[in-house]
Amino acid sequence: MLEVEALSAGYGHVAVLHRISLRVEQGQSVCLIGANGAGKTTLLRCIAGLLRPSGGRILVEGNDIAGRPASTRLDFGVTLVPEGRRVFAPMTVRENLEMGAFRRLWPRRDRQVGADMDAVFDMFPRLGERQGQPAGLLSGGEQQMLAIGRALMSRPRLLLLDEPSMGLAPRVVQDIFATIRKLNQQGISILLGEQNANMALQSAARGYVIAEGEIVREAESTMLARDPIVRTAYLGL
Repeated sequence: MLEVEALSAGYGHVAVLHRISLRVEQGQSVCLIGANGAGKTTLLRCIAGLLRPSGGRILVEGNDIAGRPASTRLDFGVTLVPEGRRVFAPMTVRENLEMGAFRRLWPRRDRQVGADMDAVFDMFPRLGERQGQPAGLLSGGEQQMLAIGRALMSRPRLLLLDEPSMGLAPRVVQDIFATIRKLNQQGISILLGEQNANMALQSAARGYVIAEGEIVREAESTMLARDPIVRTAYLGL
């Protein structure tokens, strides 16, 4: 589904990623764990097209999308749930979800958009209850649900999630990760960037550890969870 090959990127003259390589197989859930500033967000932004890499390739189903604009990523089934949720605060919950389906609504209306919105409300009943409220009035957990629901409205085949647990209460984190596992079981490929290594490794089949812009560990999640360095540095054990 996704192959990142020797990817380098940064901001201005500051290099952040140094020849990163990773894979996400079709229908697989993969986590990318690391400390704040390790390069997780930069990598996800490159895949989503929000940052142009300085070198390397990003292949989605065999197509190199590294040099393509962000607006074309949806054509390849790639959607990002950004760090900090980034909902459209003045717009209602329903309008935020419609924005996620913008490419499906204009210029011609996809008749399945309504059914997909109902599916989001089934997954997140609280959004259905608040669909007429401005998104800025939602709690942090509800905004994260909305950010995920908005991404689902584009019908992604590869879902990128950047720090979905950030700033949320432990109970809400449990619910969000249960939803991520459910989405993967439905066949959506997932790449999850997350500081909460324990939850990330429990929710993914394979994991990569990133430090200072380089992949320093990669293995099945169960193996990484037993790795002494990972346990000490990222799991607090």
